[in-house]
Amino acid sequence: MASSVAVASPSTSRSFVVIVAATAGSLGIGKNGALPWRLAADMAYFKRCTSTPTTSSGTTTATTTTDKINAVIMGRKTWQSIPERFRPLAGRRNVVLSRNPAARDTLRLPKDVLLAGSLTEALDLLSPAAASEVDKVFVIGGGSVYAEAVASELCEKVLLTSVTPPADGRFDDCDTHFPALDPDTFKLVKKGEAQEEKGVELSFDEYESVNHSEAAAAMAAAEGDKENASAASVVGSKRKSSPDGDQVAATGVETPAAAAAAGDGGATADAAAAAGSASTAPVPQEEAEGGPGNEEEMQYLNLVEDILDNGVRRGDRTGTGTLSKFGVQMRFSLREERFPLLTTKRVFWRGVAEELLWFVAGCTNANVLKERGIHIWDGNGSREFLDGLGLTEREEGDLGPVYGFQWRHFGAEYTDMHADYTGKGVDQLAECIQKIKTNPEDRRIVLSAWNPADLGKMALPPCHMFCQFYVAEGELSCQMYQRSADMGLGVPFNIASYALLTRLVAQACGLKAGDFVHTIGDAHVYVNHVDALREQLKRKPRPFPTLSINTDETDIDSFEYKHLEVKGYSPYKTIKMKMAV
Repeated sequence: MASSVAVASPSTSRSFVVIVAATAGSLGIGKNGALPWRLAADMAYFKRCTSTPTTSSGTTTATTTTDKINAVIMGRKTWQSIPERFRPLAGRRNVVLSRNPAARDTLRLPKDVLLAGSLTEALDLLSPAAASEVDKVFVIGGGSVYAEAVASELCEKVLLTSVTPPADGRFDDCDTHFPALDPDTFKLVKKGEAQEEKGVELSFDEYESVNHSEAAAAMAAAEGDKENASAASVVGSKRKSSPDGDQVAATGVETPAAAAAAGDGGATADAAAAAGSASTAPVPQEEAEGGPGNEEEMQYLNLVEDILDNGVRRGDRTGTGTLSKFGVQMRFSLREERFPLLTTKRVFWRGVAEELLWFVAGCTNANVLKERGIHIWDGNGSREFLDGLGLTEREEGDLGPVYGFQWRHFGAEYTDMHADYTGKGVDQLAECIQKIKTNPEDRRIVLSAWNPADLGKMALPPCHMFCQFYVAEGELSCQMYQRSADMGLGVPFNIASYALLTRLVAQACGLKAGDFVHTIGDAHVYVNHVDALREQLKRKPRPFPTLSINTDETDIDSFEYKHLEVKGYSPYKTIKMKMAV
């Protein structure tokens, strides 16, 4: 096992069982973020084995009278892949893993679902102190959780549903795999009888961990329990199981969703449909590829998916129509030059940077951006659009007192995009920087683009209305409030834009960057973006890039695009979406 894999500490004696279904030989468990298969026997065994506790004799039976229940530990995305009406998995203590401290709120976890930051923490929650309530503990995915679990001495056994790939090769190209079991660590103690379903052969096999057996023997010996020590030290000895030999119908990346639908809900058409829709949900990189993953980008994808599935249908000024939710939030770390440029589609970085620098300059002339090849304001600055607003006297490309003007000249009388506004109005950006430098604990370090007196003069009233800066422990964080957020086109841009603003202001103030918090009022998806976003949801996020800024530049007005360098950006290809104007 690679040394980079975090190993659950054996400091707690709570052992667990790993449950997984994988192709024989290659151990494939997923393809393109979805299940390679959906097998009824696999699902039914999963339910039976994870929800049936052992009796005092050590056997499992559906009619046991024990008051204990089993526990299932799963990654965040595995939880989210379970159809909402089937979660938490009934009759089991559900434990969800997430390093996000706000996960209970963002995932809307019920009170009886436990939240842990790691496998080790989850096992601590289920330690012997909880033995009166919890019987067996099962780890049910995803990829990185499996990798950590099989590396732990606390792993008692692996219940592997071995799926023989059919001759048509449909399972040959899995892109997600279960870690190979070291034969010196895991011994095959039971080979299930082969059975066939839908032309697929499968068997339920059981592997025992040598490390766990030896650790159990040592612990028993230390406690003077010679009989238990002797029994535990016999690797390959027959373990008691259910009368019909039901190991678990383990799953791949999304299996618990299918298990919940077909196993917990019965083999109904509705349950099967729920399982199918869940299996197409995006899978975070830590589960799909075993890498470090990108939970921060998953915030965005999860929000988009929630809006598509649960949003309210609303009209809008463009006449396009939207699906909408009100009051949401995302948080992104900017530490160590990490930069939240979304990877599941290419974000126009140069456009982000040039527009933000254009804001900082206080410019309101869309033609300036157009000359630089940035056309994001062309629609709102067109002759037709301005005339439609009654701004017939306005020159084409003159957007009025929009963002940059308010940032640098709030309260000044706006005439046109050519006038010199030097020294006029309030330079909010300069004041923010001065406050950060001289009074960093000030709670009034706010930069606002929302000026009711000027709204009627703007080609587009501010969507991202204002932001607040916060200094703590040498770091500068920023929270931005956005009244209206186009999730498909605008939000990826907005995230990167305010992350860049935070980095620039931090450098101008001699601080490190902390967090960017994105708070949204009306978060919406235009109905003509639905198909494109469904396609984006199938993609697995890659790690964010880094942003380097020339350290010689410390004046907010001196930054240029050439001073910025994004490194390690490896996005998927662009997804075309039409802007609603």
